[in-house]
Amino acid sequence: MLGNGRCECFCYDGATRLGHIRGKMRKKVWVTAGDIVLVGTRDYQDDKVDIIHKYNGDEARKLKQYGELPENARINETAIEMAMGEEGDSDDDVVFDNI
Repeated sequence: MLGNGRCECFCYDGATRLGHIRGKMRKKVWVTAGDIVLVGTRDYQDDKVDIIHKYNGDEARKLKQYGELPENARINETAIEMAMGEEGDSDDDVVFDNI
């Protein structure tokens, strides 16, 4: 989230675009990092999109099952898990001494 209803959207075509949450969704639907959203592109601005709908976990799983989302799409992943990368691999650098 960037503030003022804007956020950075990572699209599955490889582009990063500035997303704007439409007014009808502003205080009713909370968009957080890692959510899968439906965006509408603008005809006159290629680097900006409008966020039209936020998918819940069940809807996103069905989209992935139908082949509408790519196989590398991660569903229900929080911002912390996104920053850590692979799940469970964060303990590899920790070494404990025997006492």
